[in-house]
Amino acid sequence: MKARRNKKQVPSFRKLLKTSKVKLENKLKNKQFKQQSTLKKYRKEQRKLRQAVRDAVSKKPVPLEDPKEKRPGKRIEREEEEEEEALPLDMMDEDDLQLMKDLGQRASFLTRDLSSSEPIHAKKRKHERVIDKYEKIPRTLQTAPEKELIHLLPIKDKSGIIPQTREKPVTDSNQDEEDQEETEPEEEIVEEPIRELTLEEHLIERKKKLQEKKMHIAALASAIISDPESNIKKLKELRCMLMEQDPDVAVTVRKLVTVSLMELFKDITPSYKIRPLTEAEKSTKIRKETQKLREFEEGLVSQYKFYLENLEQMVKDWKQRKLKKSNVVSLKAYKGLAEVAVKSLCELLVALPHFNFHNNIIVLIVPLMNDVSKSISEMCCEAVKKLFKQDKLGQASLGVIKVISGFVKGRNYEVRPEMLKTFLCLRIKEVEVKKDTEDINKPKKFMTFKEKRKSLSRMQRKWKKAEEKLERELREAEASESTEKKLKLHTETLNIVFVTYFRILKKAQRSPLLPAVLEGLAKFAHLINVEFFDDLLVVLHSLIESGDLSYQESLHCVQTAFHILSGQGDVLNIDPMKFYTHLYKTLFKLHAGATNEGVEIVLQCLDVMLTKRRKQVSQQRALAFIKRLCTLALHVLPNSSIGILATNRILMHTFPKTDLLLDNESQGSGVFLPELEEPEYCNAQNTALWELHALRRHYHPIVQRFAAHLIAGAPSEGSEALKPELSRRSAAELFEAYSMAAMTFNPPVESSNSKKKDKVLQGDSFLHEDLNQLVKRHCNEVSTQLPLDFTKYLETSLR
Repeated sequence: MKARRNKKQVPSFRKLLKTSKVKLENKLKNKQFKQQSTLKKYRKEQRKLRQAVRDAVSKKPVPLEDPKEKRPGKRIEREEEEEEEALPLDMMDEDDLQLMKDLGQRASFLTRDLSSSEPIHAKKRKHERVIDKYEKIPRTLQTAPEKELIHLLPIKDKSGIIPQTREKPVTDSNQDEEDQEETEPEEEIVEEPIRELTLEEHLIERKKKLQEKKMHIAALASAIISDPESNIKKLKELRCMLMEQDPDVAVTVRKLVTVSLMELFKDITPSYKIRPLTEAEKSTKIRKETQKLREFEEGLVSQYKFYLENLEQMVKDWKQRKLKKSNVVSLKAYKGLAEVAVKSLCELLVALPHFNFHNNIIVLIVPLMNDVSKSISEMCCEAVKKLFKQDKLGQASLGVIKVISGFVKGRNYEVRPEMLKTFLCLRIKEVEVKKDTEDINKPKKFMTFKEKRKSLSRMQRKWKKAEEKLERELREAEASESTEKKLKLHTETLNIVFVTYFRILKKAQRSPLLPAVLEGLAKFAHLINVEFFDDLLVVLHSLIESGDLSYQESLHCVQTAFHILSGQGDVLNIDPMKFYTHLYKTLFKLHAGATNEGVEIVLQCLDVMLTKRRKQVSQQRALAFIKRLCTLALHVLPNSSIGILATNRILMHTFPKTDLLLDNESQGSGVFLPELEEPEYCNAQNTALWELHALRRHYHPIVQRFAAHLIAGAPSEGSEALKPELSRRSAAELFEAYSMAAMTFNPPVESSNSKKKDKVLQGDSFLHEDLNQLVKRHCNEVSTQLPLDFTKYLETSLR
């Protein structure tokens, strides 16, 4: 028979693959543990054997009774316990008592090693070694390390010589090393004091530290941007650097970290608002990818919140101007840190209007718009303006408007005018004027199943179902917000704006906010409810008549009044003659000095008053304004002259019969009265536009071109017609295009070089003979210095 084959086969590779990885690791750990325990046991036995040999060589072998004698106290205690536990003799049987007596007479019972397992009557070996005897001694575990003894001089007594010993004091080697380490730096400090660095060395050291910090910040930021979900914990590490404690680089590092975190949040923040999870959502089982996304969102929101709190604390530290205990940052550096913090808040306000804590940023920014520091105030106002301009829906704008309105009311209207000027950047063109807008634009409703069954066939129902499904998908895919929601937000925003404006008009008419209020009313006047028109016009006229307003403010009042009347106010029967009269009589307050900027408002007013209301304007009024505007063009800056002449051109096209001002032979009844303040009764038809001939010789080429164009009757074709770049622009656009704000001519004016003549004539040929001799005689005389006496001339003049 063949030998039986071993059934235990080597496991195949596929079987090994199926084996759990954890199981293999546990097997390996068990194997290593067994090897270590075996090695430890072997080392322990060898250590005991070496110790026994050393003790046997150094000391004499101790008899078996000695260990018990060394501990008399314990022996007595044990005997007492045995006695207590032992039974009295009278309670034992006679057989047991006899057995005990027999055992007590045997010496082996007392001298035998009880710990050994040998038989009682075993024969002793003849050649037993000392080590074996020592090993049979019962041992006790040493709870404390053995103490070394110092042998002293012995004492002689009647009984004999008594040896004297004393314990050697044990010193811990680790403690000695620590004491040495502690003493060594003290010796170094005493021997070698720290050398003070020079200014140059200190700057080099600071530059080195700063470079290391920059590299660390850059490494963290690049890691976060490369994989935000995996490296969200590094965001916390970067944020902790805002608490930099090294006084040499603390301020710079904090500024760099603040700006870096701001840019990081702008890059890694999602385009939706993260809401907290409900209890039901937390308890449900989800995939690993979803769990990872949730952890990233939670970490991002928490770190963003802490970052905003740090920025707020920087601003508070600057406001309070109190040094902290750490004294790392000086008082002077607080302002720089606060400016960086405010700049970061402004960037986040504009870049993340959809994300969490946007309202908290608004609450921080709005009070800083009224800050004493001009730079911080302008920074915040510009951020709010930028937010208004880019906010298409109006949700973020509504939040800012609410906070600004409450802040202005809380401060009793004592705020900077720039806060209200930000309202001019609102993107509001339509509001809900009628309540029935929902009825006009009803959302499309789908047919119910019963309606389909009644009116449609089976095939038609099938097609209708597919069509409705497609329409629903298209609605979900649309990214644009509904028009109804947008109109609702804009209406609510404009209501708050008008409430703020009307409060200031009612309670703070002498406030510096009035120009901003009037400018805002002029822009949004066409959106005001018709019910307020009469009251608002009365208030505006009373403001003009009071005389407390500046010229620019009064122009804003006129502009607001006509904006109201040009919109929904067309249906009202209101005669704004008093506003025409006010503008006509105050036009000459404009000049080439400080009031030149008011020309732009005047041009806008004239466009609304005369061009857009052409049907309500008489010919006499149009002639009076054209004549006065031509006179005004003579004593303003070139860009203002261009704008005024462009307005005259539009008026001459709007009112064709005004061309009689270009004819010097036409005569009407009466005489032109330029000093009269009423444009209707100044007889402007009896004059001509003589000013155009003076403007034709103006030093600015564009003014010359406009003047020549108007003298020719403002033709649209021919040699005297304007170029398209001039004719297609409005008066206000031309005023801005040829502005002289840079203190240069726009376009540059060519210098007039006089032509050189071929022959240079002598002066004698031009002078009279007698006059020529008199000049020569005075030139040849020697000048003598005579005392000048002005008093005699003064006395004669007084007489």
